[in-house]
Amino acid sequence: MNILHLFVGSLLFFVLFFGISFILNMLLRKTWVMSFVYPIIVFLIVDDFKFSKYFTDTIWALSELGDRLIHLKMVDILFLLFGFLGTIVSGVVIKTLRSRGYRMF
Repeated sequence: MNILHLFVGSLLFFVLFFGISFILNMLLRKTWVMSFVYPIIVFLIVDDFKFSKYFTDTIWALSELGDRLIHLKMVDILFLLFGFLGTIVSGVVIKTLRSRGYRMF
């Protein structure tokens, strides 16, 4: 992978999850909601089986998910890490704006 692709992909994940998290934080008025939901989104990105498998065959689904998480490439880990950083920065920005008197919805 080219370094330019790495930079653009990381920036894209950061901005994407910052924006989604910012909007959810404004609408739900919960500052850190997306930071707690983000691991579930990562699980849905990483796995390639139906979500119902987590309920019907839990042990297999969790072991398969663990194997897939262990075998992620460094680039994928970096992209997902930048997405998580986007949710955290969004929470900090919302908290700062609220402390300075800005009311969002």
